Amino acid sequence: MSSNLLTPRRVTRQIRVGSVAVGGDAPISVQSMTTTKTGDVEGTLQQIYALAAAGADIVRCTCNDAAAAEGLAQIVPRSPVPLVADIHFHVEMALAALEAGVQGLRLNPGNLRKPSEIKLVAREAKDRGVPIRIGVNAGSLHPEVYERFGGATPEALVESALQELNYFREVDFEDVKISVKASSVATMIAAYRLASETFDYPLHLGVTEAGPLPGGLIKGT
Repeated sequence: MSSNLLTPRRVTRQIRVGSVAVGGDAPISVQSMTTTKTGDVEGTLQQIYALAAAGADIVRCTCNDAAAAEGLAQIVPRSPVPLVADIHFHVEMALAALEAGVQGLRLNPGNLRKPSEIKLVAREAKDRGVPIRIGVNAGSLHPEVYERFGGATPEALVESALQELNYFREVDFEDVKISVKASSVATMIAAYRLASETFDYPLHLGVTEAGPLPGGLIKGT
């Protein structure tokens, strides 16, 4: 394909997830997620190595309980790629994941809502040089945002990301990437286009709840 037919790539800020540069002029990186309980150290590592062999540059693991946090502490030094801890509801899990040495965090603004807790995590991440993905999800929007926009619209997804970003800025934390995922491909595309116009941070692209083959493959591509 002629390069003249390609849309010019938008220049964003650049962050680093461990050894992997994201955004700016860096190559587009591929991330996937494990499906194991992270407390299952050997099973999780097996999936991480399989994902890395398939081309994943970064792998995300859930950190939803003490066993997962303890597992991460063992998994991180043995992983062939940088690891991102997926955090929902509990600020303690974000802090434990940072202590375990993960190279990135994903926070969901829809279920980790207290500004004081969000800023606490941002401060700790800043001290450790760890980036955070603001991971907005259409299925778990903050109720106030959902009601104000009349649903999980593209504008609601971007507004949720902006609210979280403003909490980060209050503590001078800018090591950020953003995702605004939806299970509807049309909503997801519209949300990312709006996010691209709104932010100069790198965007993490994805469809949430894509589902199994073949539908999941079609949505994801």
